[in-house]
Amino acid sequence: MSPAFGKCYDPTGARHGIPTFPWRFAPDGYATRRQLRARGLRPGGQSVAAQVMRRSRRRKTGVSVAYLYRIDQAKPVRPMTPGRAAALAKAMAARRTCPQCRTDAGYCIPTSLGMCVTCAYPS
Repeated sequence: MSPAFGKCYDPTGARHGIPTFPWRFAPDGYATRRQLRARGLRPGGQSVAAQVMRRSRRRKTGVSVAYLYRIDQAKPVRPMTPGRAAALAKAMAARRTCPQCRTDAGYCIPTSLGMCVTCAYPS
């Protein structure tokens, strides 16, 4: 067993507080939020059941962590209601509207610019 594997393998949770597994070695019955969503499920208020870890050079702590939830305790995704759909459409329209020229840019305005590209770079 490699040293990196050993640091990430803690199925009882003695070292990290919750069961910890190396990347891609989580047992069946656990899933991340994205994996739950792909199955049409959501965590539904349950707490984190386990985590998977791997070394990362990009993170300040040196490890990347993904939290896992139990599939058997997950609940189905709430259906989209007409009110929620209207609120989402209104929010996306606000993200596309340039505050400078007040037109719909057709894309989400970059937060780094704060306005559409044609207003930011007029020449």
